[in-house]
Amino acid sequence: MQKYSLLEKLLFPSTKLNKNKLRSKLQGKTILITGASSGIGEALALFLAEFEVHMILVARREAKLLSLKKVIEKQAAKVSIFPADLRNEEEMEELLAFLRQLPQGIDIIVSNAGKSIRRSINDSLDRYHDFTRTMAINYFAPVRLLLSVIPLLEKNQGQVINISSVNALLIPTPKWAAYQASKSAFDTWFRSVAPELNVMGITTTSIYLPLVKTPMILPTKAYQNAPAMSASQVATIISKTMITQQKKYRPWWLFFGEVASLFFRGIWELSIPFILKRRRK
Repeated sequence: MQKYSLLEKLLFPSTKLNKNKLRSKLQGKTILITGASSGIGEALALFLAEFEVHMILVARREAKLLSLKKVIEKQAAKVSIFPADLRNEEEMEELLAFLRQLPQGIDIIVSNAGKSIRRSINDSLDRYHDFTRTMAINYFAPVRLLLSVIPLLEKNQGQVINISSVNALLIPTPKWAAYQASKSAFDTWFRSVAPELNVMGITTTSIYLPLVKTPMILPTKAYQNAPAMSASQVATIISKTMITQQKKYRPWWLFFGEVASLFFRGIWELSIPFILKRRRK
């Protein structure tokens, strides 16, 4: 369990959750979690282990999924694992075929799989694949997944929970072009189709997260001492939206960031080149 600093306690106040309500809500449900082998996906799977649900855990690392399955099945949940790289056409199609044959269909999808890259444009000149890879997993994969399972979700009046980023709602920042473009692309797509899905009886939830202490942020040295949420708290937040079915979750302070992005965009765009020049020197 991550211990919060005073600043982190202020930025990320604790989330209260009624487990009895959650247990009643999830009884017998089938929940698909992508990116389940570590970080937020793993924390969510472990959090839901005490409930009588059927979890379908999807990730690339089969060994990690098998280990997680052993831990979870000591409790109440039933687990199916599906090792797959969602960027791979054949593996994605195999997953979709598996989902279509489920007797009870799917009730909840937690779209969590993702890839993060921080790299300057100068260092990206011969790395076009950085952009294709992030778009493949952060945008194209969840779009393809949802297009295929919408009929299943409609039948069960299910829910789609998109694990997004606060960056999708703020001014773009240097060195994050690949990541921010891909996360914003799916966020826009998801918000665009949400009204249509809602009419079909499918609940849509967008969870905009700040920095979270997961293996994804380890390569970025600047983040090692930055305030960050714990994956376990995020798991609680996700679980709570399964009860409330709220449209979105955002940190309380994100509103001020959005206002600043709107009113101070010009100042930011004028000042950031000078900041970058000083850093290069």
